[in-house]
Amino acid sequence: MNWSLDSLTDRPILVPVMPGPFDEVIGGMHAGGSLYAKFQLRAPWGVRFSTGSQARLVVVARGRCWLRWGGSNTPLAVETGSCLIIKPSVAFDLSDARQRKAISCESLVATHDGYVVEHGGTGEPTELLIGRFSFDAVAAEPLIAPMPALVHVPLEKAHADLVQATLALMGKELAQDRPGARFVVDRLTDALFVQAMRALFSEGCSFAPGWATALTDRRVVKAIRAVHADLARPWTVAEMAREAGVSRSSFAAAFTSAVGESPLDYVTNWRIYRAKVLLSSSDNSLTEIATRVGYDSDTALSRAFRRKVGMPPGEFRRMVSGRRRSRTS
Repeated sequence: MNWSLDSLTDRPILVPVMPGPFDEVIGGMHAGGSLYAKFQLRAPWGVRFSTGSQARLVVVARGRCWLRWGGSNTPLAVETGSCLIIKPSVAFDLSDARQRKAISCESLVATHDGYVVEHGGTGEPTELLIGRFSFDAVAAEPLIAPMPALVHVPLEKAHADLVQATLALMGKELAQDRPGARFVVDRLTDALFVQAMRALFSEGCSFAPGWATALTDRRVVKAIRAVHADLARPWTVAEMAREAGVSRSSFAAAFTSAVGESPLDYVTNWRIYRAKVLLSSSDNSLTEIATRVGYDSDTALSRAFRRKVGMPPGEFRRMVSGRRRSRTS
């Protein structure tokens, strides 16, 4: 459990902050980022990127550019402070003008040593920060699966300020070039990814899962956080309503309206999600996993798992293990 300071009292006291679904997914993803490069570009310029097997984060730290990719018929203007989140196996172009011949990112990077890549002419400057990420696909499913292949995140001021602060810290680390600077910058790149994902789902995108939008609903958020803090608890609608501080009937209606599923369906779906993560990331027995996610027995978990996933837990574990072996062979 995390802790924060209560600023509403005369003296600071520690109050518990329970994790929610976003925290659980981000923590389980084990996202590993590395800063690919800082691109310092001057018009005219155009660069073609391909994500390959890893996701990408692009932050426009300065200036503006145009985005072109196969999923859009018209170029899109991307302004300072905005982010792009791109899934694996996607190609896209960024340039100073709507139509500009692009050189491949790989050929540019090959001609530069170190962190900074310079390219273009003598015109208006643009600075891009390019991060690449790998993560556990099973754990990332609730966040990543609903997303389109490429997402443009125009940041509101509160999120933009945080992103700019992180960028400023990265710049200071690299400018001072102290021991461990690259490690710090890589971790700050991870923070940028979390900030971008948080901004994406908090600003009401059309594909956001119901639980993401429900985190702003005071009627249900306390119950959601309580569930994620103790998923193995034998939850009932009445107990969830008690956590939310409202009546059972009003809570059930508010929860279903905000999240898009009933309270008990929500609990079941997250239990199955957590079971999938444990099956794919641990050697725990099915009995141990059942206990950890709130089922009385491995039989009860197997029955619910097959109903939701379409296969028994053992088959799911073998399938995920086989996919990982094929990627590393």
